[in-house]
Amino acid sequence: MSDTPDRILRLEAVLERTGLSRSTMYRKMHDGSFPKSIQISDRCIGWRQSAIDAWMRSPTRYSARAEQ
Repeated sequence: MSDTPDRILRLEAVLERTGLSRSTMYRKMHDGSFPKSIQISDRCIGWRQSAIDAWMRSPTRYSARAEQ
């Protein structure tokens, strides 16, 4: 386990890293094949960098249900 805290990535950073379009990313989130977002504040969401990294290691085999 690393002592480094998990970074929170905002939408634009996630889209840039993954190469997905916004609509594709949200569709994949809905069907469980992409990490769920987390609420940062009332009007702000983000994604855990570790979850995005896990998805990028194996996008076709990723399951958000396994993360929970």
